[in-house]
Amino acid sequence: MDQIIEQMLKQYSMQTVYDKKNGIKEVVQEIVLCGLGRANFFKTAAFYGGTALHIFYGLDRFSEDLDFSLKTSDPSFDFSEYLPILEKEIRSHGLNFKMVVKEKSVDSCIKSAFLKGNTKEHMLMFYADEQLARSIGSSELIKVKFEVDTNPPDCAAFETKYRLLPIPYEITLYDMPSLFAGKIHAVICRGWKNRVKGRDLYDYVFYLSRGAAFNLKHLAARLVQSGHIPAEKQIKTEDVKEILRTRFVNIDYAQAKQDVAPFIKNQNALDVWNTDFFSKITEGLKENT
Repeated sequence: MDQIIEQMLKQYSMQTVYDKKNGIKEVVQEIVLCGLGRANFFKTAAFYGGTALHIFYGLDRFSEDLDFSLKTSDPSFDFSEYLPILEKEIRSHGLNFKMVVKEKSVDSCIKSAFLKGNTKEHMLMFYADEQLARSIGSSELIKVKFEVDTNPPDCAAFETKYRLLPIPYEITLYDMPSLFAGKIHAVICRGWKNRVKGRDLYDYVFYLSRGAAFNLKHLAARLVQSGHIPAEKQIKTEDVKEILRTRFVNIDYAQAKQDVAPFIKNQNALDVWNTDFFSKITEGLKENT
């Protein structure tokens, strides 16, 4: 195994097959981020979302996708120019992943792509455990999805962070208040349909437990862009709290717990989840000033 990958794997606690698959995904995620940094992607874009929170702010759950946003709107942005660079970066570590662009059936400002690699092949490569590999179907794939929002909401703030592995690199990402605003928007507006996104609720609790404040202007811009408030409406923190309380009344918490359970270690953290819990902790929500 590549020595750098071996060093990176030491960061993760891997007790189960599921943990080991996630360990591969997390290594690939960081190699992608390094490759994008080396390709100057972060001059025009920023990293955000659950994986950004996990890697750079210590969120204690695994997050699957890599989410990016341009700093300013650019409908002509072409993500495909970075794909050969990323494939080369991945293969330089001996990994056999291919880039696949997701073609949209409808016009969208979100550009999507996947990295795909054979699970059995990489389990053998990473862990040299033939018995474990035999338990995995020969056609099973490890997938890492990443998306770029080419029409980002206004008023986000950014900061620069650094990572040391696989090699030292620099990255631009949303600051904590802007990340929190995006998560509040997801809690309020995500179209859950029949699948409640418990991960949104878990992350919401994480932000509040860290005493994070949210970027009100960025949240307002997101709510306007998604059509949840008119452009002329001036919202305040108390308005946001009331919107959230109304949302919490209509959540199926059993489904929410089921959604997030595979991604966290301590299931007891979900025991108190109900409408009253989320309404009460929302009293502590504060705007970044």
